Amino acid sequence: MTTIADGSKSLPLLFLGQNTDPHSERGVECPGALPPASDPDLVERALKAKAALGDQVFVLGHHYQRDEVIQFADVTGDSFKLARDAAARPDAPYIVFCGVHFMAESADILTNDQQTVILPDLAAGCSMADMARIQQVEAAWDALADAGVADVTVPVTYMNSSADIKAFCGRNGGVVCTSSNAETALNWAFEQGEKVLFLPDQHLGRNTAVLQLGLSLDDCVVYDPHKPNGGLTNEQLAAARMILWRGHCSVHGRFTAESVDDVRARIPGVNVIVHPECRHEVVTKADRVGSTEYIINALEAAEPGTSWAVGTELNLVQRLAKHADKNIVFLDKTVCYCATMNRIDLPHFVWALENLVAGHVVNPIKVDADTEHYAKVALDRMLALPGKTARD
Repeated sequence: MTTIADGSKSLPLLFLGQNTDPHSERGVECPGALPPASDPDLVERALKAKAALGDQVFVLGHHYQRDEVIQFADVTGDSFKLARDAAARPDAPYIVFCGVHFMAESADILTNDQQTVILPDLAAGCSMADMARIQQVEAAWDALADAGVADVTVPVTYMNSSADIKAFCGRNGGVVCTSSNAETALNWAFEQGEKVLFLPDQHLGRNTAVLQLGLSLDDCVVYDPHKPNGGLTNEQLAAARMILWRGHCSVHGRFTAESVDDVRARIPGVNVIVHPECRHEVVTKADRVGSTEYIINALEAAEPGTSWAVGTELNLVQRLAKHADKNIVFLDKTVCYCATMNRIDLPHFVWALENLVAGHVVNPIKVDADTEHYAKVALDRMLALPGKTARD
């Protein structure tokens, strides 16, 4: 059992190896509850190590981090904001990124050669980013070439992707996007070509194309890298405007249309706000849709006494629920954290800092020069886009 975001109810969890949700997408089963809070001695050790390092270390904390870690962050934010914050501190030789692997890669790409980015636990990956491997994407590009459409297709990758996927886009005339500027990025892409290969999150691609650009669901096809030719005919590839990679977020992908219906039945007058990584049927039923920063700002500005059901990662929802004048709850009945994000715990954080104090650099993240160059090409194209500030 665990406590819902507003602290008023206990809800069941699906424990690993015991239960599954047959209605969720593959890979979005809940891994169970977080472990108990760390020993208080670790807090003192973290404070001591961080004080000893002083200006030598700059700690970045993603919004989805657990409280025991994010309390030590010098800045908090989404992945792209944090990478840019790291680049804005060129005098800090060590960047400790409390997030996941692709975020640390992005920070390494944007920081200078004298800075070292450290990920406290190398096992902190991202299930969505891992759904698009470079060999798979190169094979997909070959399939598009065989179908005669590669030369009119522009690759667009979500920020939540590995450095080599960003570099692939840089090499092939493409761009990186975030959830808040995906519309601008897609408009730019369609000015360059007739089609878009959108990586790796099919839901963000579909929601942006249909709800913001006015394309139809029939304009979108899903490329499955585990099937020959992506499971598509050459005719389907030729007819499509949006070729969506078969990937999704393991947290946002579990929200369903039934989740929205259920919370509306339980909480009269509730406002439903969700991230665009959610499924299309969830997004179309929600009252408001936007990036992590959008959700945070919307709830901070919400009228006292209003009720909100939030479709995003639970650590953030619980943090937002501390607003005493609003009723903020998690959208789904089944509580689920981002399992990989929560690998960055206080023991790993203390281990990384104490090693720095002792003069040892552990878990450095270094992107090779060629990959870094072309990934930065794609990132720079995004930064040159007009309009909204980039946010995840």
